[in-house]
Amino acid sequence: MSSEAIVVKELRKRYVTKKRLGLFRSKTEVVEALRGISFRVRYGEVVGLLGPNGAGKTTTIKILSTLLLPDDGEVFVGGYDVVREANNIRKIIGVMFGVEKGFYGKLTGRENLKYFAALYGLSSSIIEKRVNELLKLLELDKLGASDKLFEEYSLGMKARLSLARALLKDPPILLLDEPTLGLDPISARKIRDLVRGLAHREGKAVLYTTHNMFEAEIVCDRILLINNGLIVAEGTPSELKSRIPRIRVLSVTIRATKESITTLNKVLTEVLNDVSVSVKEVSSGVYELRLKVRNVEEVMNEVIRSIASRGNEIINLKVEEPTLEDVFIYFTGNVRE
Repeated sequence: MSSEAIVVKELRKRYVTKKRLGLFRSKTEVVEALRGISFRVRYGEVVGLLGPNGAGKTTTIKILSTLLLPDDGEVFVGGYDVVREANNIRKIIGVMFGVEKGFYGKLTGRENLKYFAALYGLSSSIIEKRVNELLKLLELDKLGASDKLFEEYSLGMKARLSLARALLKDPPILLLDEPTLGLDPISARKIRDLVRGLAHREGKAVLYTTHNMFEAEIVCDRILLINNGLIVAEGTPSELKSRIPRIRVLSVTIRATKESITTLNKVLTEVLNDVSVSVKEVSSGVYELRLKVRNVEEVMNEVIRSIASRGNEIINLKVEEPTLEDVFIYFTGNVRE
């Protein structure tokens, strides 16, 4: 078996829309959702597809899951062509779109999973066993949710059930679109831990979309940044961070008077050329100074000297490296939505 679960080559997708110009006038517009993207996902890894709203993430997932046809390019999932062999692809993928879609409110979590298992063609002899395994894996049994009506579920329970449904066929390839959106920290952590385990321990291939930069950094082995229908950057979180300008933040928490901090801010701005200085009062008499610098080593001694010489006490000093959010903004020009 090939190590590549997903192969996408020059994928393009266009939508024809109507833009209203007035009460009785409109014009037809062609929107290029995907403008020739190429990427690969291997078995045993989690690949994050990140980008601002409207960048093309969900369109990509829909094409890979055979819900949309591409206009141009080649797409292979598990070695099968998405256009000519869609039925084969549907047998080997698990898909999660949000956390509430498609379930029946008047059925319990167990009943919903049994229904979808039968719909997916699982034999009656293994449905009971598989459903029980997944209720335990997602800890829905521990939460007392296995036999609770879906309409009574919390958002976290719905997310767990949605992932359980995606895993019913034990598929080798998972397509997860915003699987932790709106979840509480405990449920979100459970989903993240499970996803990493499914890839790293069980060898599944996972394509994972999210807006959460913290989540992307801890879950994803590689990241694809998509913007305006194009892949604008690709690599591990560390590789992507190394490609942006090495502007770091020197954060210093000090105890000082308001008058002293005003003077200190002015002195640092004047002495340290081209350094951005911001000040925030974190509690009474305690301030945090944040300095954006290119070379921390060159300015750190001057900062410490300027603070100490005015009788201020340094409580904490740390250097913050670029984050994945910095990478996102640098390559897409968008503040995270």
